[in-house]
Amino acid sequence: MGQKEISRREFLKGAGAVVGGAAVATSLLGLSGCATTGTGAAAGFEGFEGGIPAKWDQSMGISMWNQIRTDDYEGMLAEAVTIPGYNGDRVHAYVSRPLGKGPYPGVILIPHMPGYDEILMETVRRFTHHGCVAICPNIFERFGHGLPAEVAASAREAGGTPDDSVMGDCQGALEYLTSMPYLNGKVGVIGMCSGGRHAFLAGCRVKGLSAAVDCWGGGVVMPPENLTPAQPVAPIDLTGQLGCPLLGIFGNDDRSPAPEQVNQHEEELKKHGKDYAFYRYDGAGHGFWYYDRENYRPVQAMDSWAKVFEFFNKHLRG
Repeated sequence: MGQKEISRREFLKGAGAVVGGAAVATSLLGLSGCATTGTGAAAGFEGFEGGIPAKWDQSMGISMWNQIRTDDYEGMLAEAVTIPGYNGDRVHAYVSRPLGKGPYPGVILIPHMPGYDEILMETVRRFTHHGCVAICPNIFERFGHGLPAEVAASAREAGGTPDDSVMGDCQGALEYLTSMPYLNGKVGVIGMCSGGRHAFLAGCRVKGLSAAVDCWGGGVVMPPENLTPAQPVAPIDLTGQLGCPLLGIFGNDDRSPAPEQVNQHEEELKKHGKDYAFYRYDGAGHGFWYYDRENYRPVQAMDSWAKVFEFFNKHLRG
C-alpha cells in the first residue's frame, strides 16, 4: 500500500493522491489518517486543478469551508415543515434553503440516535450556507414529541426505529426536495452514527439519490444474532444494490464501527465494483464532529467536512 506524507500547505492546495485503490497517509498539524478509494480518483480537491479557487462563484456549486467572499450576499430560509413519510404518515422535517432562484443541489440529513436534535438543525443550515437545499426528516415521529433525548429513549426502548420506516421517510424527503422549483434535480444523503448506517442503506434502497455519505455508521456489518424485527437485514448484505457513489468518514479509535468492520465493508464494496472513497482518522473515535462532547476532534472534523463538501460538489453539481 503506497503512502505519501503531505504538509499542511500541500493539503490546503488539494494535494495528495490515490491511484488504483492505493492509500494515502496525511500529516496535518499532527493529524494522520488513511484514504482509500475504489475509483482511482485523487484524494485532493477533485475537479479543481490546482486546488480550491481563490474566488468562489455560485455557478461553481457547493462552496468549500471558509471559501466565502466578505462582500457576497448571503441569506437563507430555515423552517419546520411537515412532509409525507413512511406509509403516508405526516412527519416533521427541518428544511433550509438559500434565498435565491437556484438551481441548488439537495441534501437529506438522516437523524442519529441522540434524536432529532439541535446539532442536526445546525448541520442543515451549514449545508445551506454552502449552497444546498437541505432537509432533516424526523424519523422519530412515531414515538411522540418532547425533548430529543426523551423521544430517542422511547425509540430505543421500543427496539429502535424500523429500517423500513426510515427509508420511507427518506423517500418522502427526496420527493419533497425534487418537487421544489429551485432544485437542480440532484440529491445526496448523509448521516452520522445510526444515521450513517441509514444513509448507506438509503443509497442501496432509495432510488434517485446521486450520492451518499456514511459518517461512522455502526451496524452496517451485523452478525445474524444482532438482527431484529426493526433491523431485519444487515446493510452490508445489500452492497450490490448501492446505486450511487459512497463517501465514508471514520475514526480509527471507534468501536462501532471498529476498523475491522470498516475493512470488511470496504472489501464488499470492492467485490461489487462500487464507486466509493473512505477516509479514516487516527486520534478520533465515534462522533468526532460533535463539538458538545469530549469526542470532538476539531482538526479531524474540519478535514473531513472538507471531504464531504468536495464529494457533494462533485456528484451534485450539475
